[in-house]
Parts: sequence; structure tokens; C-alpha cells
Amino acid sequence: MCRSIKTLRPPVLVEEATEEEIRAAALQYVRKVSGFRAPAAHNREVFDRAVDAVAEATADLLADLEVRGATARRAG
Repeated sequence: MCRSIKTLRPPVLVEEATEEEIRAAALQYVRKVSGFRAPAAHNREVFDRAVDAVAEATADLLADLEVRGATARRAG
């Protein structure tokens, strides 16, 4: 769907995803779904709220995911 959104979990991303990476992925998702690269002024607030909500949901998802073998690889 959004080819420019990269995977933000191990083992693809060795380190924990940064807030900046999560926000960039959220922005790409909202751009794709809305069809706007940059919203008009009258849509800016709702666009920004959507990016914030997607970023928060993404951070929650990444924090709670259990990836088999990822802990062993990080420790080794």
C-alpha cells in the first residue's frame, strides 16, 4: 500500500524506532489515505490530528509487539 513506509520493528530495524521515524511513517500513511501530500489550510488541523493519532497508535503497537527471537538477537 505505502511503499515508502518502512518496517519499524526488529529484526528489520535493529534499534528501537525513534519518534521521528514513527511520525514519518504516520505522515506517509495519512498522505496516502487522504490523497493529499500537503492539505489545504482548511484541512490542516484535521490532517495533523490524524498524523498524531496514527503515530500514537504506531508507537503503542511497536511497544506491545512480541517478536520471536528478537530479544535473543539483541542480547547476543
